Amino acid sequence: MTTEPDIAIIGAGAAGIGAARRLAGRGLTVVMIEAMPRTGGRAWTQTTSVGQFDLGCGWLHSAERNPWVEIAESAGIAIDRRRSAWGEQFGQLGFSPAEQEEAGEAFDRWNEALAADPPSSDRASDRLDPDSPWNTYIGALSGFINGDEPQRLSARDYSAYDQASSDNNWRMPSGYGTLITSSLPSNTSVRLDAPLQSIDLSGKRVALETTVGRLQPRAAIVTVSTNVLAGDSIVWPSALDPWRDAARRLPLGSNEKLFLEISGNSPFEAETHLIGNPRDAETGSYYIRPFGLPVIECYLGGAGARAAASMGMEAAFARAIEQIVSLFGSSVRANLRPLVASDWAHAPTIGGAYSHALPGEAHARSVLAQSFDQRLFFAGEATHRTDFSTAHGAYQSGVRAAEEALEALGMPSA
Repeated sequence: MTTEPDIAIIGAGAAGIGAARRLAGRGLTVVMIEAMPRTGGRAWTQTTSVGQFDLGCGWLHSAERNPWVEIAESAGIAIDRRRSAWGEQFGQLGFSPAEQEEAGEAFDRWNEALAADPPSSDRASDRLDPDSPWNTYIGALSGFINGDEPQRLSARDYSAYDQASSDNNWRMPSGYGTLITSSLPSNTSVRLDAPLQSIDLSGKRVALETTVGRLQPRAAIVTVSTNVLAGDSIVWPSALDPWRDAARRLPLGSNEKLFLEISGNSPFEAETHLIGNPRDAETGSYYIRPFGLPVIECYLGGAGARAAASMGMEAAFARAIEQIVSLFGSSVRANLRPLVASDWAHAPTIGGAYSHALPGEAHARSVLAQSFDQRLFFAGEATHRTDFSTAHGAYQSGVRAAEEALEALGMPSA
């Protein structure tokens, strides 16, 4: 691996891979460094004894305009375009049709109010109806969507995402993580297990000190998470304080996935879904037997994900099983066992999921996306103004940063 490449990409997630794809074929030497022992970042398809499951991003959101769709099609990767079961309550268990309608209407009114009349505080919770019995339910949905509750969300930031997104959400049986990691250009030089320790901007070239040696590229594309950029695991030059301050205003939220294996005869029907308890802010959202596989995917967001990270995954699995048992009856307990789980909160090189703007801080996304001195270029889902918290937003940001780097090096986009 050359120690003086033209461009170094810091991070091998969706943004870094997007940048590498844009730089490929331009005659440049490109080196990618990744702190983890694998590529993909928050895109991670885990292979188990019963199938492949995405512990991070799993849905091709806004699929009609998602660039990963074209990438998958070009690679011959199968896409499942069936309508998702999200939003449905299997068997109406624990959530009557009338309650579902009331809760759905309350959520829709909140979304409409945020878009039409955002509060002066920019705090999304300030548009909740104080008399609504469904505010806890809205808080749980906010956790699934944003990784945090409405009181810690910028109303304008959330509305920008909501209005730009669509209901076309598709999947790949082989996994979103599999697609993303397999899309890294083969001629990109990648060094795994190579955490960045410090950046020095005092010389003509950017100096990157890693645990496996020093790199001195002409330019670097930074794709680390906002929690890493704002944190102290890397020594950042003081010149980057504005970017680090912007990252603090765009913290990662909390989202985790638990997969329970199903065995024996059970009442669990393929491609069904339910909310565990719509009156519990920490509830799990359960997708049953995706692709017909013998698993239940428990998705946790906000308060539920924080609770799981705090109590530990063994206790989180037990809580998920109890919630399912409360709906299906005690007999299903024997059908369920823990299979695999994420733990993004404790991943030191990530530290969470889904960047969200704090109230009054939506502008920080534009600040974070600015380049520094035509030598450092910033990418990652947090830099996208509307598609943050998505793998396609991350990809697009990597392409944008790569184009900026090309122009800075005197190689404008073709």
